[in-house]
Amino acid sequence: MARFHVPTIDISAWVGPGSPDARAAVVAAVDHACRTVGFMQIVGHGIPNVVIDDLQQGLDDFFALPLEAKKKYVRPGGENRGYSPPKSESLSYSLGVDPVTRMNDFFEAFNVGTSWREYPGTTATAEDYAENTWPDDTAGFEPAVTTYYDEARRVAQTLTRIFAAALRVPDDFFGDVTDHSIDVLRMNNYALPPGSIELGAELTGMGEHTDFGLVTVLWADRVAGLQVLGLDGSWNDVSPAEGALLVNLGDVAARLTNDKWLSTLHRVKPPVIDGTIERRRSAAFFHDGNADAVIAPLPGFVSADSPALYEPVTVREHITAKLAGSRAGRKNVGAVREAARVAAAERG
Repeated sequence: MARFHVPTIDISAWVGPGSPDARAAVVAAVDHACRTVGFMQIVGHGIPNVVIDDLQQGLDDFFALPLEAKKKYVRPGGENRGYSPPKSESLSYSLGVDPVTRMNDFFEAFNVGTSWREYPGTTATAEDYAENTWPDDTAGFEPAVTTYYDEARRVAQTLTRIFAAALRVPDDFFGDVTDHSIDVLRMNNYALPPGSIELGAELTGMGEHTDFGLVTVLWADRVAGLQVLGLDGSWNDVSPAEGALLVNLGDVAARLTNDKWLSTLHRVKPPVIDGTIERRRSAAFFHDGNADAVIAPLPGFVSADSPALYEPVTVREHITAKLAGSRAGRKNVGAVREAARVAAAERG
């Protein structure tokens, strides 16, 4: 089997004016990455450096607050908003996989997303598209995060146009699936004060999981930790190139293509250096699709030789089951195919 490789793809031909040949080359490269890895790095995305610099500063300012100050912004797990303290989640449960210790993922996070008020005239409700909580302890956090959020959403929408071309569906196909998309920006911090964890234990920065929706656009600093599961069952270290964003497919993309495109398992392992965990930051923008969109394999990916692997499900139903696993500790019994891949990797 070929060596594991996450390709770097320049999407500038789709961000600005691009020739038909240049755009076709991007489509071919993205399609190949989606079929073979499920991950890619993109450059030419058009997000200004100053926007990313401001985001990093905003994250640093917020996560530097005392834990008790951050806990003011904890929200109910089902809302997927606000602050998540360390060891309050276990992503493995979203796959129906038992972690070594319940709710053992040591990362902390802050989530913001698109509220129902931004989708007038649609079926969006506060139940699926919650309002945001913004910390009042750090003045620069909200404007920096909002600016980056808008840029990341633009990149995700550009990618769905490329996806439509790759899948040979109408240009507006994903518009119908994402015109009131559940979009969330999840900002993560992998660092804890010395003495607050057992360094001899089996530490899990973020347990193995697949992303829930259509596509994820990830900014991450270049500290080691992210690992991606290869087709041969091996875990492989992945770090973004300078100026690149990591992009990976989620479960919605895999279901639409009957697993021809890969929703690849990944995890974060903590880099322990001299008895402490090195700090690592990331911000994942999840473009998940409309809550009421019904997701099932597209006809072009189903045949007598390739029967449908998934029953139709709404984005709401799928995400609810996944969040009940990661946030409430209830195993997602519907994630049979993903759990089997984790088990195979452990045996290997």
